[in-house]
Amino acid sequence: MRLALELAGRGEGRVEPNPMVGCVLVRDGQLIGQGYHRQFGGPHAEIEALSDCDDPRGATAYVTLEPCCHHGKTPPCCDALLAAGISRVVVAMEDPFPMVAGGGLSVLRAAGIETAVGALFSEASELNSPYLKRIQTGRPWVIAKWAMTLDGRIATVTGESQWITGEASRREVHRLRGRVDVIAVGMGTVVADNPRLTARVIDEQGQSEPIARIAARMVFCRHRTPALDSQLVRSLDDAPMIVVAGPSVPQQPLRELNRVGVGVWRSRSANPTEMVAEAVQRSGRGEGASDAGEGKSDAGKATTPATNWMLEGGSQLLASFFAAGQVDECQVYVGPLVFGGKDAAGPVAGAGTAQLVDADRFGLRRIDRFGDDVRLLYRRRNIDNSSFFT
Repeated sequence: MRLALELAGRGEGRVEPNPMVGCVLVRDGQLIGQGYHRQFGGPHAEIEALSDCDDPRGATAYVTLEPCCHHGKTPPCCDALLAAGISRVVVAMEDPFPMVAGGGLSVLRAAGIETAVGALFSEASELNSPYLKRIQTGRPWVIAKWAMTLDGRIATVTGESQWITGEASRREVHRLRGRVDVIAVGMGTVVADNPRLTARVIDEQGQSEPIARIAARMVFCRHRTPALDSQLVRSLDDAPMIVVAGPSVPQQPLRELNRVGVGVWRSRSANPTEMVAEAVQRSGRGEGASDAGEGKSDAGKATTPATNWMLEGGSQLLASFFAAGQVDECQVYVGPLVFGGKDAAGPVAGAGTAQLVDADRFGLRRIDRFGDDVRLLYRRRNIDNSSFFT
């Protein structure tokens, strides 16, 4: 099952909104086949593993998620396992997707196949936390990313911030950009940095690495919108863009953006936390973005439901997401600098937490080192410590 989980992780960024799944076939203690779900719409892990095996009859299949039992983009994996003569199926966890939800295991058991559930359950649920959250809540997994100094500053007292971390850390950030569905920023970041927010991964040898996904760049606009000559708008051929506009944003600039291909979501509320919550929900449903009322024919089409979001800043946007309870994971890059200064900005602005007991709590998942930089990966803790994303 550990091998199956390792294989499953290779599909990250390529299979969403499907889950990452791996499958290993074993007979008489010998590995005879293996595979994983490589691409959304492509063969599932069980089919890949069966294709890797000359004779699977009598084998045990170790699968990281319950085999599907319905016709979707591919035929049911349960049927394939039965036709192949698999004698036993071990799964790490059941699939909460309503069209499966225990049905796959029932089909196998009804056919006389021995089944077992729960091997490395915690590891499997950790791997697919974003998928599980979207299935159970309708909302995508939200990753807050920021870089800060040893003393917790994201800029000097004069506002300088490039660069707190080194090239190796920045390459990792671009890899993250290249596997998420949405990269979100506020207008403050757009005005200050004029970013493109596209993924550009160059390895240590100077070679370009393939990008798994093209994320939509999303800009939260309470009062103003990005300029038509901003890098975000000028790079629409490279990646889509959506603006989430508050009620006070004039209609005319939204129409102008929509005419050149920018999607528009008009928020019902001017409250930042409510704007955030509404946008996350709409993204999880895969809604189109055409609230400006006119524009290119493809600007408002429904899209694939988003599984992963990445927050690229700044401190006000992060504050709104934390206040809305919409941050599931923090990827914090700590650079080997000390800025000091009581007025130097920290990563999360807003009113702040008055009482320690009310603070958001996260659990440390891993620590990575990139030269003199460190990346800390935290995931949200739950009160009962039993949820699917603990």
